[in-house]
Amino acid sequence: MNFTKLRNIFLIFMACSFLGWIYEVSVGIFETHVGYVNRGFLFGPYLPIYGFGGLILIMLLKRVRDKGIYIGRVNVSFILVFLITMFITTVLELLGSYFMEFLMGDWLWDYSNYFCNFEGRIALWSSVKFGIGGLIIIYFIEPLINICIKKANKRAINVFSLILALIFLIDLSFRPFLGSNFLGK
Repeated sequence: MNFTKLRNIFLIFMACSFLGWIYEVSVGIFETHVGYVNRGFLFGPYLPIYGFGGLILIMLLKRVRDKGIYIGRVNVSFILVFLITMFITTVLELLGSYFMEFLMGDWLWDYSNYFCNFEGRIALWSSVKFGIGGLIIIYFIEPLINICIKKANKRAINVFSLILALIFLIDLSFRPFLGSNFLGK
């Protein structure tokens, strides 16, 4: 894999990670009313689980978006992207909760009070929101990032990417030594 392709994947990963952080902070402020809380386990404004989720969705659903799937004359790609995103993100969230519990003894969210939840790890409402988020990633964010990358000065985008990668790697490497910045669910 060449540098340009790796750089573009990294930038999409970081954009999805950042948007995930914005989403989680917004949930804390507007939905659960706990105020500003850095919901991630890293210091920076990014949640890697959303970055990985975004990349997985793009890899699996970009062709559905681009090709279009029809029932009769009706393009159902949009609905399929939504439903598949709901499924993929729900499985990712469930597996992520088990992985975090294995590593840290607990996971960072609790849907116990939500309708249609499983062990407080996943819930229907969060799955619907992730489905909407997947639509935003597939139909808006990924194409927009690719347009911005194509229009940007190559040297500037490379320097930006390397600085961003350095910051992210430093944050990631210090996290095990400094403990979690998350104080509770």
